[in-house]
Amino acid sequence: MSALRTALRAHWPEYLMEAAGLGLFMVSAGVFGTLLEYPGSPVRQAIEDPLARRAIMGALMGLTAIALIYYPWGQQSGAHYNPATTLTFWRLGRVKSADAALYVIAQFIGGALGVLAVTAALGARFGAPPVSYVATLPGASGAVVAFVAEVAIACVMMLMVLTCISSPRLMRHTGVFAGLLLAAYITFEAPVSGMSLNPARSFASALPGGLWNAWWVYFTAPPLGMLLAVELRRLIRRRAHAGCAKLNHNTRRRCIFCGYGMPNSENRDPETTATAETARRAPASNSQPIRSA
Repeated sequence: MSALRTALRAHWPEYLMEAAGLGLFMVSAGVFGTLLEYPGSPVRQAIEDPLARRAIMGALMGLTAIALIYYPWGQQSGAHYNPATTLTFWRLGRVKSADAALYVIAQFIGGALGVLAVTAALGARFGAPPVSYVATLPGASGAVVAFVAEVAIACVMMLMVLTCISSPRLMRHTGVFAGLLLAAYITFEAPVSGMSLNPARSFASALPGGLWNAWWVYFTAPPLGMLLAVELRRLIRRRAHAGCAKLNHNTRRRCIFCGYGMPNSENRDPETTATAETARRAPASNSQPIRSA
């Protein structure tokens, strides 16, 4: 408990940023999902093709993810916004246990508050089928197929992240690639599993309507897929990565993982920050002066 209290006192801004990030993502998903799928919406009536609506939803949510990753709050917290991502970096030794636990709690709370805010604003239009709180539910092929699909998309997403954050050339583009993958998943994979990738995101949508269908898929498959990516990366490169636990480290905001910009901080592994420092020295339009939280 003392470690949790110490972490909370020192890193509470990052926890709030993680909660706010997933909360805003869920607000975006709820508003756009209602516009595109609620039968009384003029947008839904104008676009009859389900694939076209999913493509638009994918583009909107991909842009939302990119914006949140590169927003100053995302630059500082690392823009995990996903317990599976946080647990994967914890498994790699890039996030301390106390920070990992508090990140996960913040993500669940933030996502739930985002969905509840949309529920309060849109009411039955958001909660009634087919919108159904933008819940992640298995497709016609069932829960087992949905589980396999979720493992696969989570694995590919984390392989991309690990590859990018270990490369000074690619590091600054990690958020863009994540947004593009998310858009593709929503467009093409959503009919199979509902496209979760994120236990906190699925929990948030299930909570107000009690939509716990195949909940085990969305609580187990994303972490399993991302941890599988770590092992695949080790097989390919003999090690997982040498980067920090941030999706966007091409920034001068403080980092609670590698200690950058924090006084009296000790790096547990000097190699953790080597790639980030190389990328940070390169010109970047989104770099800004170091600031305290």
